[in-house]
Amino acid sequence: MPKLSLVAPSTTLTADAVVIGVVQGAKGPELAAGAEVVDDALGDVSLLEALDAAGAKGKPDEVTKIPTLGLAKFPLVVATGLGTVVDDEAVRRAVGAALRGLGGKRTVHIAIDASVSALAEGAALGAYSFTEYKSTPPPTRLRTVTIAATNEKQDRDELRRAIAVSDAVTFVRDLVNTPPNDLYPATFAERVEERATTNGLSIEVFDERMLKRGKFGAILAVGSGSARPPRLVRLTHKPAKPVARVALVGKGITFDSGGLNIKPGAGMASMKSDMGGAAAVVGATLACAALKIPVEVIATVPMAENMPSGGAYRPSDVITMRGGRTVEVSDTDAEGRLVLADAIVRACEDDPDYLIETSTLTGAQLVALGSRMIGAMGEDDWRDRVAAAGNSVGELVWSMPIPEELRPALDSPVADIASLTGDRWGGMLVGGAFLGDFVVDGIPWVHLDIAGPAFNTKKPFGYTPKGGTGAAVRTIVAAISSLVG
Repeated sequence: MPKLSLVAPSTTLTADAVVIGVVQGAKGPELAAGAEVVDDALGDVSLLEALDAAGAKGKPDEVTKIPTLGLAKFPLVVATGLGTVVDDEAVRRAVGAALRGLGGKRTVHIAIDASVSALAEGAALGAYSFTEYKSTPPPTRLRTVTIAATNEKQDRDELRRAIAVSDAVTFVRDLVNTPPNDLYPATFAERVEERATTNGLSIEVFDERMLKRGKFGAILAVGSGSARPPRLVRLTHKPAKPVARVALVGKGITFDSGGLNIKPGAGMASMKSDMGGAAAVVGATLACAALKIPVEVIATVPMAENMPSGGAYRPSDVITMRGGRTVEVSDTDAEGRLVLADAIVRACEDDPDYLIETSTLTGAQLVALGSRMIGAMGEDDWRDRVAAAGNSVGELVWSMPIPEELRPALDSPVADIASLTGDRWGGMLVGGAFLGDFVVDGIPWVHLDIAGPAFNTKKPFGYTPKGGTGAAVRTIVAAISSLVG
């Protein structure tokens, strides 16, 4: 992530590129506030006329580059479209789109008069790239981004928060993008432990022996088909005087083959991302610690690899879960809800005031809401509060019901509950119903299905790259922050 800093709007511009905003006006493109410093630096050349001649319209995700040809101390102007409604999310997307195309530059200045947090998040997330496995990585990397703003406390606080949240999102993206031969339960736990230790959080890692002693039957069952045994990580941010306690749970399936109900080849290609929920709750916990949010956060993260083998669990197996309840396995490709149920039971033992669970749980989420919208299910008031928090920071979250008529379909003739119904309808909601069955009565809870938003298989847009996105981190941090007076 490049270094982000604030400079006075009157500072002489000497960066490799200067980013300005363009609004989509009724009669053509219009320069957004802040661009006047660039217009002045170009002297007699009209920046707006140059953009108009280049075909700029100001539409979202539109980026137009104008060379200054020696007329200014910066060689390139990058005009990024803000659309017709200029709010914080439009700014994030516009700055992100601009920064995505500036990987070969070392220094960039942003001359847009807008919220510091939106500018900084857009820049940090838009500049992201994952090159760890490239034999010849790009020769230059963006090092410094300056933002035209005052140095008042509010601006400094916004920058600090944006850096902490963006660093967490970047860490999550790296985890999700790491190939599964390098990121499996043991190494996933090691990377979390390393980051937690560096940031002063307490952590406990359960290996398979500890999982057996703790009677985490589902985590052990799901991991039984793999040569790489499962793990459970418990990560805690505990401030001196917390105003509330929040339990976080995230699905950490480091690769999902479907188990014995094996996925088709095309459906397996992106299954390294099936630990996106686990990564998100880890990232959110790290961000809460970095921001010193006075809320105790306890993340319970089950990690397993779902593989087929002679030792794998089977459809029709009955698993005894943490806490003693039994589950009939309907389909080994519905493994996420099993490991999450074990983790939810453990999380509820901490007697939290609120619970947030995040997972790439169902393909039905994409059918219902598409690839960019998070589906939120759970206790109505807390669900809606979390959804509102997510939407306020630019993540698309939609509250969904769990109709009471869905629960009887999960009844099992041989166990306390079945893991999946035989009905294809309302699959996302059925997943929420199953998880809700393991939440202790009286604890406000929400299930965030990020199956689509966690991994972008299409072209980049705004500040969202192809591959791991870091979905739900900002939503979780915003929801936890909302608990502070």
